[in-house]
Order: sequence, then structure tokens, then C-alpha cells
Amino acid sequence: MGVRNGALATLVDVTATYGEAGEAQGQIAEILTKENPILEDMPWREGNLITGDRKWVRTGKPGVAWRRYNQGVPRSKGTVGAFDEASAQLAATSQMDRALAVLGGNPARARMNFAKPFFEAMNDEMAETLFYGNSFYESTEFTGLAPRYNDLDGPTGDYIIDAGGTGTDNRSIWVINWDPEDFAGIFPKGTKAGLVHMDMTSNKSTGPDGYPIGDLVNDESGNPYPAYTDFFQWEAGLSIGDHRNAVRIANIDFSLLTKDRSTGADLEDLLVQAIERIKSTGGNAAIYAPKPLSAMMRRQALVDSRGGRGLLGFETIGGRRVTSFDGIPIRAVDALNVDEARVVA
Repeated sequence: MGVRNGALATLVDVTATYGEAGEAQGQIAEILTKENPILEDMPWREGNLITGDRKWVRTGKPGVAWRRYNQGVPRSKGTVGAFDEASAQLAATSQMDRALAVLGGNPARARMNFAKPFFEAMNDEMAETLFYGNSFYESTEFTGLAPRYNDLDGPTGDYIIDAGGTGTDNRSIWVINWDPEDFAGIFPKGTKAGLVHMDMTSNKSTGPDGYPIGDLVNDESGNPYPAYTDFFQWEAGLSIGDHRNAVRIANIDFSLLTKDRSTGADLEDLLVQAIERIKSTGGNAAIYAPKPLSAMMRRQALVDSRGGRGLLGFETIGGRRVTSFDGIPIRAVDALNVDEARVVA
């Protein structure tokens, strides 16, 4: 599987459609994608609302009937319902000492490099929100995956696999089949991929050295120095029209896992169940796991390989060697390495 997601528009792909007008957005998208494996898989599209996206889903199927010759059938129609998926604003402000910015002769590039830790922090926050965000408890966030797949008897209960953990330090593995319409990232209508970069430096007059003068700001002691200021914003959300595109393997007690499966969960068996349960596992599917669990998968697979069995392997994607299961790439995600309460009915 050398090429993946060729038909899906990733964040980098979306920014490329803006041409020169989206140059800043493209630069940000490339930096974000390098640090976030989820963005390599996840499709993005513009929502139909300035606040996100309104989804229309079928809530009832039309009636059908068997008939004979010269016999009619009742008219029927399906029913649909609408719900809104909200986007949220993730922002950061970077301030760089002017003298440091002009040191290499390219202040713009220096400022973008200086801002990379902010992009890393935004990536961490976005990944965490994608899985655990809950706008019911935190109105500034969008709702992620875990709150939607959190009840064994709920609407998504058939797409949650209980791995048997009963404590409060459980982990989850997610199998997701990305779909541009029914399981994708969204950005508000009228924005350029939801990405904004604004030069907030007020004094852009040219100084004696040929570079913008910048603004006086204060250090921690209240002493002034000239600096450049940049504002970055990422408006994003998650739109799910068909919950069958994901399966959550929940309640994995990490403390019980062993490479020979003498105790704890059999991760390969759980993944087989998830793959058989999900709607589809075409070229857009991926597996997301905490790093300790992805490492344990490889250890259990090593035992399997010595016994001549196992479905774990490797794929070359984008020139890189990636661990895969049954041909589906496995992404190690730090945001998933958190203690989870037991998912129950």
C-alpha cells in the first residue's frame, strides 16, 4: 500500500487550492501535519455554516412492498433530521525579540521558526480535543469522539468493544475509516481551511537596518524592548454523519497487558473484532492507539511471528515505514495515553 487517501483532501491539500492567497495557510498546514500523524489521514472540508456544519441524516427509511402484476404499492418517503456540528477556535500569540528575528537576515522565516513550539502545542490540544473534547462541559471546545462513543447501550454502542478493564486507568484504541462527507474535519464557511496568521506588529515602519521597527513590549521585569508579534488561529471541528465509520476498543487495562497474553487483553483479537464491525476499511482507514499500546501490539506480534502467525506488518506510506495491522496503518497518538474511566452501559 504505497499510496493512501489519494481521493481525500487533507489540510495541506485544502490550503493548496487557494494558490498564492493561501500561502500563509499552506505553510502553517504543512508544519502542523509534520507534527500530527492524524492530519496525514484526516480529510477536511468547508462547513456550510460560519459556525461549523449542518448535517442532514436519514432518520427513517421509506416503506417498500412486494407486488403482483396490475397491483399498486402505497406511496412512501423517508424521514430526515438535521443537527449542527460546531467548530471551535484554537489560538496562540507569539512574540519574538526584534534583534533575534533580524539576526539571520530573514525576519519572516525566523518568526515562523520561532512559532513552531506554539504549533506543537496547538497540535497537542487539537489531538486531545479530537478524541476527548466535550462542548457540553467546555463550551469553547468542539465535541470529539469519546463523548459520542461512551455508552455500551447508547446509539453507538454496537461500535464500542469492551476489552474487560474495570479500573480507572483504562486506555482505548480507535479504528476509523475517514470519509469526506460523513467522518471528517470541518472548518467554518468562508475561511481558508480555518487557519489564520496575522502580523500584530503595529509599527511596520522601516528601521535604519532595513527591517520593520516593531513594537516596544515589556519583559517580566517591566523593562521595554522591541519585538514582533504574530497571532495564529485554527478554527476546526468534527463532523460525523455516520457513526459506523469508527469503532472504539475501550476498557483496555494497560497494567494487565503482557506480550504472551498470559494476562490482560489480546490486542490482535480485539482489532480483528473492530475491523469486522466497522462499516468499511478501504484506503482511508487507520488505527489510533496510545504509544504504550502500539508498542505492546508489536511485542505481542513478535511472539506471534515466532509461532508463525499474526496480522501485524509494515506498510510504506509517503516514503516512510509504518506499522500496520491487516494492511491498516497504526498511528501512535500521545493524546490517547490518558487514564479513562470504564465505559459501561
